[in-house]
Amino acid sequence: MRKLNHIGVPTNVSQPGEFYNEGLKVYLTDFTKSPNRLEFLRLGDEKSPLAELIQTHTHLAYEVDDIDAEMKGKKVLMEKTVCSPELTIAFIEEEGIALELMQYTK
Repeated sequence: MRKLNHIGVPTNVSQPGEFYNEGLKVYLTDFTKSPNRLEFLRLGDEKSPLAELIQTHTHLAYEVDDIDAEMKGKKVLMEKTVCSPELTIAFIEEEGIALELMQYTK
């Protein structure tokens, strides 16, 4: 089952509190500090490994119980990436938009 976690919004404008994610080569804001759970993404100077769809269009991020099952048979935009011991993410395309899948270790 999917549970909406946040909404990712690409921007070209620097945002208050943004930080640089070295692995993704993007500046991000902390969606947990947004009353609307918005995460702003701004490209850095280096080429980002994120798919163009993620870089240019809003994405929805869902918490999932089984990231492998959610990815099966889908168009994968970014393979599974371990962000921390507690979090693994991946991006897929569904209905023409990017979806971020987030599996937390419980």
